[in-house]
Amino acid sequence: MTDDNKITIRPAGPADAAEIATVHMTSRAATMPYLPPQRRTHDQVTRWAEDVLLRECRTWVAVRGAEVLGYAALAGDLLEHLYLRPTVRRQGIGSLLLDEVRRHSPAGVSLHVFEQNTDARAFYERHGFTVVASTDGSGTMEKLPDLTLRWTPSANR
Repeated sequence: MTDDNKITIRPAGPADAAEIATVHMTSRAATMPYLPPQRRTHDQVTRWAEDVLLRECRTWVAVRGAEVLGYAALAGDLLEHLYLRPTVRRQGIGSLLLDEVRRHSPAGVSLHVFEQNTDARAFYERHGFTVVASTDGSGTMEKLPDLTLRWTPSANR
């Protein structure tokens, strides 16, 4: 792999907000077709990334050259987001982002995932996450059943 093809994980900054918005929107549309269509514009999601995501979460991007391929956002020990461009799924990029998240949350990581999101559930289970709770979704904006998954280092040795 040449340096041009090397994937790097680095902290995200304000200059990445528009690309994070693109990744977020295209990934959700491609991987979660059961969600209602996105009503927010790219500019609105970019502002969310700048004003909320990058201020409230430790956020990393996976980049190849200048292209943002995906991002992960951690709030405390809760993985709030891990999204990839649909064209780069199943290439190890999600695993690289997850490894970075786990390095920054050595006591463990929790996350929420829709019950229907079987691809994400399988990904996290391959990485040692286990289901610790489930809900009927009544408390979520989407009103879809979801699961809470947890990875703890001591449970995975």
